[in-house]
Amino acid sequence: MGHESERGAPLLTPREIVAELDRYIVGQDRAKRAVAIALRNRWRRRKLPAELRDEVAPKNIIMIGPTGVGKTEVARRLAKLAQAPFIKVEASKYTEVGYVGRDVESMIRDLTELAVGMVKAEVMAGVRERAEQVAEDRVLDLLLPRRASEPYSSGSLEEVGPDASRDATREKLRAQLRDGRLDDRMVEVDLQQQATAPMVEVLSGQGMEQMGIDLKEMLSSIMPSRSKRRRMRVGEARRLLVQEEAEKLVDREDVVSQAVRRVEESGIVFLDELDKIAGREGGHGPDVSRQGVQRDLLPIVEGSSVTTKYGVVRTDHVLFIAAGAFHVAKPSDLIPELQGRFPIRVELDPLTRADFVRILTEPRNALIRQYVELLGTEGVRLTFTDDAADAIAELAVRVNEGTENIGARRLYTIMEKLLEQISFDAPDLPGREVTIDAVYVHERLRDIVRDQDVSRYIL
Repeated sequence: MGHESERGAPLLTPREIVAELDRYIVGQDRAKRAVAIALRNRWRRRKLPAELRDEVAPKNIIMIGPTGVGKTEVARRLAKLAQAPFIKVEASKYTEVGYVGRDVESMIRDLTELAVGMVKAEVMAGVRERAEQVAEDRVLDLLLPRRASEPYSSGSLEEVGPDASRDATREKLRAQLRDGRLDDRMVEVDLQQQATAPMVEVLSGQGMEQMGIDLKEMLSSIMPSRSKRRRMRVGEARRLLVQEEAEKLVDREDVVSQAVRRVEESGIVFLDELDKIAGREGGHGPDVSRQGVQRDLLPIVEGSSVTTKYGVVRTDHVLFIAAGAFHVAKPSDLIPELQGRFPIRVELDPLTRADFVRILTEPRNALIRQYVELLGTEGVRLTFTDDAADAIAELAVRVNEGTENIGARRLYTIMEKLLEQISFDAPDLPGREVTIDAVYVHERLRDIVRDQDVSRYIL
């Protein structure tokens, strides 16, 4: 690996990125290579001289392929590997400026909100140890008597004699608290509560969505936080106090600054169903704003400044990965300016029977493994033979060919139907071993697969 990313995490080479994606996603080597190169190019750009760095634009990608072949999963796993802010949005839910619906800038506002949450969680994890110490002291303050001269005694605690010093008493309680022996004791604790701003309804329109957010934030800041006394068990009080103390130790301005920088340098937007807004013909009715959405998307993809409640966010170096089936429309039906902003086109392969077998058995999150572990929680030992995986894959291919081809998602519907009875009876079968073979698969699903009218509704 050899190199370090912005946040100190080891940065993977393109080959290593593809290897990591292979652990979860079957096939689609071309798509994996394209996203791996795009991710590595970000690190390369940061190594350039300052005067050239800002000139290098991200190489946005269009992934073309039918539903259920892994388009979303490739992008989602990539973002997880990169520890980057990631949001999946559907192009078809946005409308042209002036129409009712969400404006395209909201995707960057949502991405920034996610980034703030990511950074805050990381910072809070870093201060958790200090927060736990402070919270522990606050719990001990609740458990100790008010006067040092007062003997301490409780039915749920070990006796501490009247001659014992306050420090000794405190340390005795601390040991019991850490051992969990006080978790069920009831205490009254004062917790900070942020005043809730009244509901504000703002008519939708360009910028109105952000206005509603800003107005709510403003009202929340005007109304001061107040403490509320609550009675609860020590275990719950300790958890809430740790959260409260961690919040106090977090520098909000630093979190926001880091989050905005992370969005601008590492953000990934997965723009699904791009084919639904493709088309340059003059339309009427519901399709009237299709080209308008493309024109609204263009400045965001090109690079523009988006106003969020955390400040202005630049989108010049946000990576956009678009996807669509493109059965009817083609990428060339997009407006030329938008086409030019997605220089990399990758076609994903339809899944074969062999791919289905691999999806069932090979990845770390293999479907068969998921069901084995789920039923294992009930004490049922589920075993799948090799011919069972072959039979499930064969049925998935046949149903996809006979009805609508939904790719690997068909495996989920078949597995649910196959294991329906076992899942229902599992609580009554602790310690039982159940073997699923090809004969069982065909017995359970034969009639449904044979009747295409029924399979349209059930599988």
